[in-house]
Amino acid sequence: MDISRALAFITGGASGLGLATAEAIVAAGGRVVLADVQDEAGAAAAARLGAHAHYVHADVTQESEVDAAIADAVHALGGLNFVVNCAGVVAPGRAVGRDGALPGAKFTRTIAINLIGTFFVDKAAATVMQHNAPNADGERGVIVQTASVAAFDGQIGQPAYAASKAGVVGMTLPLAREFARFGVRVVTIAPGLFETPMMASLPDEAQRSLAASIPFPSRLGKPGEYAQLALSIYANPMLNGETIRLDGAIRLEPK
Repeated sequence: MDISRALAFITGGASGLGLATAEAIVAAGGRVVLADVQDEAGAAAAARLGAHAHYVHADVTQESEVDAAIADAVHALGGLNFVVNCAGVVAPGRAVGRDGALPGAKFTRTIAINLIGTFFVDKAAATVMQHNAPNADGERGVIVQTASVAAFDGQIGQPAYAASKAGVVGMTLPLAREFARFGVRVVTIAPGLFETPMMASLPDEAQRSLAASIPFPSRLGKPGEYAQLALSIYANPMLNGETIRLDGAIRLEPK
């Protein structure tokens, strides 16, 4: 797939990994729609990116909002052939903590955003992509999901987050197999510790300690490195049905 012809829909596009991916796509000549609930930041980001970027409000936990946002994106872009799911929350909390048990609503909300929201986006996008004209390889579109190394190395205090991201990993192959008949690929990126707004909220000392725990390179990942992998997935037709760790060889300790 030619990135200069990408018509991309990116959730969580107002900041962090999503925004970095949008910037990379636009820089390569593609067009993007940023979907987020941060309306002011999202509109400002789209304005900075120029005429090839648009912003739409979309709460990924609401199926009707996702469907409407995908329809708006198709109208704004003139089609859709690339989706990158970056909307997500961390929501730490022990199952049985000092202040009592983890509220079920907190666990449910994390699953709703990280896992169910990704599914809502994937199915809405594939519904559109199945009607695209295929390229020489028979491809009609690419869907990138975002998991986390926590899907494999979940730490104490991450039951909701790890479960949600493990669900994204588990959904990858079934969707890739199903969407194969459309020529739509599905690949998941599992980032390690990255420079995101969430990470920036931690004290500098904590950030340095986390960076030092990464074998190589011993630093936090940069959002542009996530974007680089997302664009590589789009370009390489043999990447399908797989989860790729992007983590500098880190394996999270129990806590």
